Amino acid sequence: MSSSMAEPEDRTHPQRRANAAAVLDRAWEAEAFTASDVIAATGLTRSTVIALCDELVERGWFAELPNARAAGEEYRKGRPARRYELRADAGVVLGVDAGQHCVTATVADLRGRELARAHTETDPDGHDPAARLAAADTAVAAALRKAGARPEAVLCITVGVPAPTDLDGASPEGEQRFWARMNPGYAAHFRARGWLTEVENDANLAALAEGALGAGAGVSSYIALVSGERFGAGYVVDGHLVRGRSGAAGELRLLTLVEGVGSTHGIGNLLRRWALEVRADGTADPGSPLMTAPAERLGAELVLHAAEAGDGAALALAERMAERLARICAVLGGLLDVERIVLAGAVAESLDLVLKRAAQRLDELTHPPGPELVASTLGGGVVSLGAVARALEVVRARAMDLEPLRS
Repeated sequence: MSSSMAEPEDRTHPQRRANAAAVLDRAWEAEAFTASDVIAATGLTRSTVIALCDELVERGWFAELPNARAAGEEYRKGRPARRYELRADAGVVLGVDAGQHCVTATVADLRGRELARAHTETDPDGHDPAARLAAADTAVAAALRKAGARPEAVLCITVGVPAPTDLDGASPEGEQRFWARMNPGYAAHFRARGWLTEVENDANLAALAEGALGAGAGVSSYIALVSGERFGAGYVVDGHLVRGRSGAAGELRLLTLVEGVGSTHGIGNLLRRWALEVRADGTADPGSPLMTAPAERLGAELVLHAAEAGDGAALALAERMAERLARICAVLGGLLDVERIVLAGAVAESLDLVLKRAAQRLDELTHPPGPELVASTLGGGVVSLGAVARALEVVRARAMDLEPLRS
């Protein structure tokens, strides 16, 4: 070949891949954009940007929009600019909260918009890994069906589990094999379908959700403290998720050593147990909701609502929980010097009274300034939201290795 003739650029060439990734990064950040927008953001030449945009349209990542003049923008002279956008329907991501009691699967498009959600119950004490995998399959299939998405549209799935995970998505056995039961091989299971798969601790995913969408947004150092049946924590310090050597940084076994705490039992678990003890002892007023409500309804929500209404027995339990929570937050905040601790999970929306009392007590237990205590606004789906956010991060980082759906 003559030296005067240039060979077509190879898509696999490292510099070309880097340039294409830079162009694609601009698309993730904008609803619609022109080549000039990309040039300003990346410093690439116009010819390079135009060629890469055409390639990304061909590959299915971009859609070309009506030009700027057709879109209503005024041009005094010259050719109107070509406009592009990321195709949000070029694939979907799956975020799965594989909890102890149920599995929830959420399907989202490439802009993070939720398309469908489904959940299925699991045996919390079950020891059959096949049954837990089957429950996840059921939830995932139902969510994809509701979203109208085919399995081949899945670009990444992230699964959150109540267990530490290593970089390959595996978990150690844990006490009574609890961690191994909660993570019965999700990584290998979903990778066998050809899906890009990550398995992560559920509290870590809650922390990512809070940083992207919730009370951690704009805060460089915070803790997402997830509470239901047990406490778990996701730590973000100086803008980085802290996982630790084996992914177990957020496991809170250290609480067994904390005076006035003594276990990892969560708010939902403890308020239910304490309320049942009050009923059994008959120490509440006969008209208290703790005495009159059906036993199956005695739980955190009922206790906290009764405390807000001024019920004496419920208020005593709320104050007992506030003292316990203050001690937990004093230890965690003191270790990591965080700005904020976010109480996450389904119980969060009912915690105003407990958080106010805990914050007052925390001021006494810590050297000021102590961390701010806030309730998450993301509800019980916080782990699923974090799983979706993480799956989108992975797709964005690995986009040049993936094949989107063609329009």
